[in-house]
Amino acid sequence: MRRSGSLARQVLLVRVGRRDGELHGATDALPEPRYSDRPRRRYGLQRFHRTRIETIAPAAIGPAPRVETPVTDDATVSAAPLLPGERTIARRVKFALVNACTLASLVLGINAIFIAMNGDVRVAALLLIACVAFDGLDGALARKLGVSSPFGAQMDSLADMCSFGLAAPVVVYASLAGEVPTAAAGVAAALVAACAAIRLARFNVSPQDGRFFSGVPTTMAAAVLALMVVIGLPVPGAVQIAGVSLLAFTMVSSFPYAKLARLVKLPPWLWLAPVIGALIDVRLTFGLIVVGYLISGPLLWLHQRRTI
Repeated sequence: MRRSGSLARQVLLVRVGRRDGELHGATDALPEPRYSDRPRRRYGLQRFHRTRIETIAPAAIGPAPRVETPVTDDATVSAAPLLPGERTIARRVKFALVNACTLASLVLGINAIFIAMNGDVRVAALLLIACVAFDGLDGALARKLGVSSPFGAQMDSLADMCSFGLAAPVVVYASLAGEVPTAAAGVAAALVAACAAIRLARFNVSPQDGRFFSGVPTTMAAAVLALMVVIGLPVPGAVQIAGVSLLAFTMVSSFPYAKLARLVKLPPWLWLAPVIGALIDVRLTFGLIVVGYLISGPLLWLHQRRTI
């Protein structure tokens, strides 16, 4: 009877436990049997059970911890070299010569700024013309010597910004300061600097056309401004401001302008006209050449639109 009573008592406890679990939404089906914790108390298993439950328990809800990946030297290994190809002594000398021409253009541009600030505007304009010569020389030498590199292209762009994007506007401002209001000269000079920066940035990221420039290049614009100062065009200050502003806008335009290589291939009799004109009146000839070149861009653009 005692055994049967204890058995009936256990069955009753199981049924009550199930019903209690269903009422409270518990997932446990069976309760622990009576006196089941005695072995745990005796052998210290209660602490082990708690530790296991705490280990299995889910972590608090929150953002996943950020795992930082260790920094390796792969970035330095995959960096592009300054001079692609074989690093022989001869190629390094050629590479240094080309970059020396680029640095010469940059240094001449800085000195043009200093000289223009001291008031000797024509000497500063002559230094700008020398910058144009060195800028064309470094590209020609790089192609001929076979040392063209992305580093050289970036160096050339930075030097152009210094010489043609900063020095040329300063020289123009110094030449116009006494003839036009200071504010107008400052606006025209700032416009040249801003358009030169946009032009150089666009040139670095845009695909190149082997036949035409997209807009007047900064080198040619700086050469026109420097020659304008050296020659001393006898035109009113307002006309000079308009001409400088127009030249700045043509740098950021999309009009196609012929490259120097295409101009050299023109018939020889076409070159006789500017030479004879320069002997007669150099200022008028220079003005006509500049105006003709600026007009050629819109005309070529209209011709391309009609042929498409």
